[in-house]
Amino acid sequence: MSEQLSESLPAQAIYAAPLPLSRLRARIFAILRRRPLLPLGIAVLLLALGWALFPGAFSHYDPLLGVPAQALQSPNAVHWFGTDYLGRDLYSRTVHGAALSLHATALAVLIALGTGVFLGVIAGFFGGVLDSVLMRLVEVLMAIPSLLLAMAVITVLGFGTLNIALAVGLSSVATFARLVRGEVLRWRTSVFVEAAACCGVGPWTIIRRHILAHAAGPVLALAALEFGSAVLSVSALSFLGFGAPPPQPEWGLLISEGRNYMIAAWWYTSLPGMVVAAVVLAANQLARAVQDTQGLSK
Repeated sequence: MSEQLSESLPAQAIYAAPLPLSRLRARIFAILRRRPLLPLGIAVLLLALGWALFPGAFSHYDPLLGVPAQALQSPNAVHWFGTDYLGRDLYSRTVHGAALSLHATALAVLIALGTGVFLGVIAGFFGGVLDSVLMRLVEVLMAIPSLLLAMAVITVLGFGTLNIALAVGLSSVATFARLVRGEVLRWRTSVFVEAAACCGVGPWTIIRRHILAHAAGPVLALAALEFGSAVLSVSALSFLGFGAPPPQPEWGLLISEGRNYMIAAWWYTSLPGMVVAAVVLAANQLARAVQDTQGLSK
């Protein structure tokens, strides 16, 4: 009986052994052929992560201390990104600003991921009236522009980096919920799920071990993609003044401060903006690479 059941299972249902080294190497080379800029993107993300976790290791200037006599200096060997209107080192402020910006971004993605996965699993697995109610709620959330929804949440909660993270996370819940619901509906009627249910396995165990295990790839790809979008949203809200108050360095705030000096000091806005753009593009490269691994594994 067990042999007949195993023969009837689809290939995706059987937990494969680890890939041989040759196949793993071939898969990596195939991804690099499709995404030649992937190593650069990973390096950018690792650098930004290092800035966020260990800012003092990358810059020895105090981001809050300025020298008025050195105000608005152009990029040079001493001040790589130049200085701001108070003579503060702009590179140091960009490095230390990664902590606030990326911590808020990571928290936003975790909120969206956790809430979206829970709602998607509940709606897709149990179905019925619960599915209809949750999906109507998701459709309402998706009908509202994410930035507008985030601004509405911040208006209720108040300003601050933590509230920005919560607002951006809640505005992205619907995207995760729809994806997870689709994956749950895809795998819920699989033979191995029905076999587990017939053996008396509980619903939450089936969800955890069988359904979410197979849905992990698309969800991780979406999480990487949403990370880039969250960086933009957090920076945009900080640019509008909803984030940390001055003189705290935050990427969006740095860009906002420099807009009054665009003609006299182009680097003030351009260089922090290029950092934000590089992180977003790197996150998108990583997300596409994760999607490629899903295609190669089929």
